[in-house]
Amino acid sequence: MASTYSSDLKLELMATGEKSGLWGDITNTNLNILQQAIAGYEAVSIAGGAQTTALTFSNGVTSNGKNAVIKFTGTITGNQIVTIPDGIEKVYVIENGTTGAFTVQVKTASGSGVTFAAADKGQKFLYSNGTDIIDIALASPPGGSDKQIQFNDNGSFGGITMGTAGQVLTTDGTTASFGDISGGASWQAVQTGNFNANVGEGYFVNTSAGAITATLPGSPVLGDFISFIDYAGTFDTNNLTVARNGKNIQGTAADLTVATERAGFTLVYVDTTQGWLLQNN
Repeated sequence: MASTYSSDLKLELMATGEKSGLWGDITNTNLNILQQAIAGYEAVSIAGGAQTTALTFSNGVTSNGKNAVIKFTGTITGNQIVTIPDGIEKVYVIENGTTGAFTVQVKTASGSGVTFAAADKGQKFLYSNGTDIIDIALASPPGGSDKQIQFNDNGSFGGITMGTAGQVLTTDGTTASFGDISGGASWQAVQTGNFNANVGEGYFVNTSAGAITATLPGSPVLGDFISFIDYAGTFDTNNLTVARNGKNIQGTAADLTVATERAGFTLVYVDTTQGWLLQNN
């Protein structure tokens, strides 16, 4: 009985009693074919105009279609089709290393296969099921822009832009951003008239020309803080009024009047009952 050949890699299957004296050579060839299928790499030129290039699966010898990794090369001037025979079952890593803005379709002889777009000079992980070539979709690389930290945002990538030197990544439980590590107030320019106070900021208040009102935020949350300092030592003659803006101050529904010379203090918000509390005075 003569040798037969395996359906996918075309290994030579020797019949009992056949190929006397040739078993060693044939076995070594079969092992080389297996190595090619497991770890083989080959660059295959498909240069030229629109055409079909058939990858080979010759019986009992190594051939380009049996490689694990195939890189298509050459300058293409038309859309390309690359085929493997029907009936072959195999896994591939394919790289489109061609130059030229044309598509490259990889398929079985009678299938529709997978197509590299004209600008796609990347890699694909594919398998043939004997009828057609199937794309094993690879995960998309992270998006975003340069110098962003990427994170999973409900199944897609989100980005946090880098802060400045010395800042750390912080979160309020909902969003994240870079901020200063000092933990203190962000001090603002001297205030000489009525103003709206913002959470996390500190204010030097100059009442030398008249009384000033600082209005607190309307929707504070636990731990929000704001600091104030008497800039000119005139709070005793021209008071600073801290307008509560609907929230209690020290547990009372009244604005806070500051009449102490050189006063410096911080208000910290706790809840709707006590509202803003004096951290120091």
